[in-house]
Amino acid sequence: MPDALPTEIDLTRPSAARVYDYFLGGAHNFEVDRQLAEQIASMTPNLAATMRSGREFLRRAVRVLLDAGIDQFLDIGSGIPTVGNVHEVAQAANPKARVVYVDIDPVAVAHSRELLAGNDLTGVIHADLREPERILAETRRLGLIDFSRPMGILLAGVVHFIPDADGPEEILSTLRAAAAPGSFLVISHSTFEDQPQEMLDAQRLSARTATEITLRSRAQVTGFFGDWTVLEPGVVHMPLWRPDSPADVDEHPERFGAFGGVARYDQPAG
Repeated sequence: MPDALPTEIDLTRPSAARVYDYFLGGAHNFEVDRQLAEQIASMTPNLAATMRSGREFLRRAVRVLLDAGIDQFLDIGSGIPTVGNVHEVAQAANPKARVVYVDIDPVAVAHSRELLAGNDLTGVIHADLREPERILAETRRLGLIDFSRPMGILLAGVVHFIPDADGPEEILSTLRAAAAPGSFLVISHSTFEDQPQEMLDAQRLSARTATEITLRSRAQVTGFFGDWTVLEPGVVHMPLWRPDSPADVDEHPERFGAFGGVARYDQPAG
């Protein structure tokens, strides 16, 4: 834990970011988070594997963007730093890659700033996805990302925390509009499609955190990409998105309960 945690942290209520950290084997969580995580795990024994599947999808997507020449990334909803974070993947391939992390959770932000101290090619912003204009303005102030050049916008496991009433389509439209042609958008999102009842019940436990999950369909998730070109194989269950090996996909990829997809902003005609 950082030496000085932000004073605004409510240690009586579990945090989605800290529960996620616990499932990934991290150390940045509290007893209240572990209790909720264990309750969720008792209902869905493979949930830790689901969390890892989401992290692996993100790493594969980042590598695809790197291969396409992307060297700057805006990672919104980045969570608490764990092994294999975006800057580690990106800078291993391109030491000059730049990454800006954004998260709503003050613990995630505190840990990120401590971890990244001394890495001048990374930055951390404490902000809410529901304020996209603020995120974009603060990112520009950091000066790490050149908005006139293509970038990768990463929204891994975060849009499902935005309820329909808060207008996720408008939020995504604002973010897309700020990107230069050649940019990419990465989304993973929990779904109710193909899910057993116990998974849906466990998802509802998210209501006990400050960030309740809204499950959405493949069509809804696809809609978040707007008119950008969705890369093959489309919006699919996460393990099916360009696996490193066919052996990495089991007989029931839908059991991980989330779709993943990547889209590119092609240069407008004319």
